[in-house]
Amino acid sequence: MSERSRPHRRSDYAHFRAMTTRWMDNDSYRHLNNTVYYSFFDTAVCQYLIENGVLDVKQSPVIGLVAETKCGYFKEISFPSVVHAGLRVGRLGNTSITYEVGLFRDDDDDACAQGHFVHVYVDRATSQPVPLPDGVKEAVAPLLVRGPTVAA
Repeated sequence: MSERSRPHRRSDYAHFRAMTTRWMDNDSYRHLNNTVYYSFFDTAVCQYLIENGVLDVKQSPVIGLVAETKCGYFKEISFPSVVHAGLRVGRLGNTSITYEVGLFRDDDDDACAQGHFVHVYVDRATSQPVPLPDGVKEAVAPLLVRGPTVAA
């Protein structure tokens, strides 16, 4: 069994998106339901791509589909809080990108949760994997935490 990872720090991330929690996000245990964390991940990634002009949810011919996701939890988040989603790219492949996200509660410097989304980029019409468009590669380049690697 491997050792549990440590929470990332805010300084580990290149880009942030602030999002507020909502009353309905709390579950019966009075903290955010695990599905809300994944919603924050998805919003951070998609909003970054939209704002950088490489995702048009209605018309982009190439789209990223989630092929894998993971989240580790360290501290609870509950309403009312502001969640700061830190975004970075851990891996850039031929047809996929691993987006890493850390969720920070209010002014906390350590992540309450962190994980990743692997997006495989596909042709919208055929759902077949395609090489990453140059615009997407350029948009995510500032988020790379390691030198780019190419998938086989």
